[in-house]
Amino acid sequence: MKMHWNDIYVPVRYLLLINHWGFKYHCPICGFHSSDLKECGESSEVITKMHILGAGIRKGMCWLCRSRDRERLIYLYLKDYLNLFQPHNKKKILHMAPEPNLFRIFLKSKNIEYVCGDLFTEGYSYPKEVQNMNLLSLPQSDGTFDLVLCNHVLEHIPDDIKAMSEILRVLKSGGCAILQVPISMELEKTYEDASITSPEEREKAFGQKDHVRIYGRDYSARLASVGFQVQLFHDTEKYRRYGINPEEILFVCTKP
Repeated sequence: MKMHWNDIYVPVRYLLLINHWGFKYHCPICGFHSSDLKECGESSEVITKMHILGAGIRKGMCWLCRSRDRERLIYLYLKDYLNLFQPHNKKKILHMAPEPNLFRIFLKSKNIEYVCGDLFTEGYSYPKEVQNMNLLSLPQSDGTFDLVLCNHVLEHIPDDIKAMSEILRVLKSGGCAILQVPISMELEKTYEDASITSPEEREKAFGQKDHVRIYGRDYSARLASVGFQVQLFHDTEKYRRYGINPEEILFVCTKP
């Protein structure tokens, strides 16, 4: 009997995954086991010089689902510390500039009332579930959400204090926000300069052409200045097998 090519066809992507199969890393989002992680991020002299966490080229991406180290850490915190994915745990969430894998998980979670948004930019396309929202003027009423996720957004916004205040406003009392940013723990004070406006100058000064600052160790104080109670989650050593950067700190911000 003659065998047809379709009978033995295997997608090329999955053949390539065989080369990275192993037991050093385990992706908690898709379950893939790998011997290494895929390179991600962009190169920048200032990112390297200032040792900016959450930025730069690094081995941090899952070969299968393409989740990055930061996304996996947030997922693990939500699952293990907030018990967010338990069916009885009803929550209303605002997710700004949603990470793709978390976006898909939230959409499928029946216990979660999910709202996601982004400031639409010409030339980009967005899933139909994503609403056009400006973080400086959110459309929701005070005290709407139990949880807000807004990661690697504030470094793009000149008036980040106003954005922080808006996030605090739409949170319920006792609700929390996870607000990750690229941060250099070598800087005592956040570096920003409003006179730096061109993409080329911003890339040189801040590490990316659309960034307006490099956050320093005073980031917690900036968050607290608008009324947040800030907890630093740094218990990441036990998550090393999930390909988490052990230096990454989660900024968990609670509304009193």
